[in-house]
Amino acid sequence: MARREKELIVEELTDKFNNAQTTILTDYCGLDVAEVTELRVQLREAGVDYKVVKNTLARLAANNAGCEEVHEYLTGPTAIAFSEEDPVAPAKVLSEFADDHEALEIKGGFLEGEVLGLDQIEALADIPPRKTLLAQLLANMKAPMRGLVNALNDPMRSLVYALNAIKDDKGE
Repeated sequence: MARREKELIVEELTDKFNNAQTTILTDYCGLDVAEVTELRVQLREAGVDYKVVKNTLARLAANNAGCEEVHEYLTGPTAIAFSEEDPVAPAKVLSEFADDHEALEIKGGFLEGEVLGLDQIEALADIPPRKTLLAQLLANMKAPMRGLVNALNDPMRSLVYALNAIKDDKGE
């Protein structure tokens, strides 16, 4: 590989380290071409960039980005998943894929600059999808409004509930 080509790769990786919310390093050794292709497709659909990297170039990029902690994971064959948008997506896709394919090993990662161990990556993968979390938030926000609407529609029942609550509170 020519020197200029290596410099371009280091620049690209440095940008990815700087801009990613989540970075997860894996050892893909033992996966066949079809499995790696399947993994890449799943990651791409989730908006995650997956790069097979040379460890020396990744070390240089990590140093440039101020992520020296990545060095401990840069041994053996390495591929890195970078996610700029959804911090949960790479953990979820890689964990599910690793459950089905023992050859994929998750080495470690980073979430907004903080080092993640394997247990933390698994915990991150267990977080429900963003759409589910937004739906749950909306449902929780609507619940008090539903109570208010019911109170306005049936003020007598609301008055009885309020009086019972006062009676219970005073112990009478």
